[in-house]
Amino acid sequence: MSASIEERAEQFAADYKALREAVGKVIVGHGDVIEGVLTALYAGGHCLLEGVPGLGKTLLVRSLAEALDLAFARVQFTPDLMPADITGTNVIVEGEGGERSFRFQPGPLFANLVLADEVNRATPKTQSALLEAMQERTATVGRTTHALPAPFFVLATQNPIEMEGTYPLPEAQLDRFFLKLLVRYSNREELNAILERTTEAALPHAEKVVGGDRVLAGQELARQVVVAPHVRDYAARLVLATHPGGEFAADMVNRFVRYGASPRGAQALVLAGKVRALASGRYNVSFEDVARFAQPALRHRLILNFEGEAEGVTTDQIIAQALERVPTAP
Repeated sequence: MSASIEERAEQFAADYKALREAVGKVIVGHGDVIEGVLTALYAGGHCLLEGVPGLGKTLLVRSLAEALDLAFARVQFTPDLMPADITGTNVIVEGEGGERSFRFQPGPLFANLVLADEVNRATPKTQSALLEAMQERTATVGRTTHALPAPFFVLATQNPIEMEGTYPLPEAQLDRFFLKLLVRYSNREELNAILERTTEAALPHAEKVVGGDRVLAGQELARQVVVAPHVRDYAARLVLATHPGGEFAADMVNRFVRYGASPRGAQALVLAGKVRALASGRYNVSFEDVARFAQPALRHRLILNFEGEAEGVTTDQIIAQALERVPTAP
């Protein structure tokens, strides 16, 4: 007999909590980043982590890989990295009778959880190979298209400084990331806890708590969460508020934004809200669920105009004003 919706929702909340606690045993602070990563995982999207070196971006991804019973691969992106280095290639093999044939040798992309470290250091040609994998869940080598394993989750990191020798991700590829999460500096209490964990005892490790089948089940359940029409319309109005000259555009949008968020931004708001509702033990999405992920879901989907860049305006400031101006009631 199949489990009821209530039982599946309880299992989801338990898995989410177990993953968060497992990662939290290794990572000090960064609760909003951990929440964002887990939300993207269960929403079936991908994450871009941005922060200066040494803040634990790679360690966070490794800890999540340890907590998940999934195949994990790490790719260090460099300017000389070729598409075949991540997708794999066809190699010649010789049979027992001496005959030769081609056999596909999969690359690190054929894992469930892929860490693309410093993704903006690879050339656009290699970035485009990652783009296909993220969007289509496939990798094309030669004339053959290979399906990637499920679940498939890309966590990419990039450094906002040291831009020499980098290839900034184009807007089309940034739009493929479900959330963009900013990894910020730790406070005094967190920094002391980091020093205690990393300099006085054996380094902590996360234990495996959730397998691939339960992740897939959680992704399926998240899409079944109910979204009331007025909550869905709130997500739509938030996205439309980022379009300059539009009906709901705020003052900063009209002045500083060249292009607003795409429909993928609205999809991210709704799906992230569904995951947050389930993780909170609810089976319906609230306005707060949608608003919570407005900045992570939209900050990389806004393109500033020349005046916005010259004034040093951030997309987070623009989204914050949109949240203030867009009412929950239509």
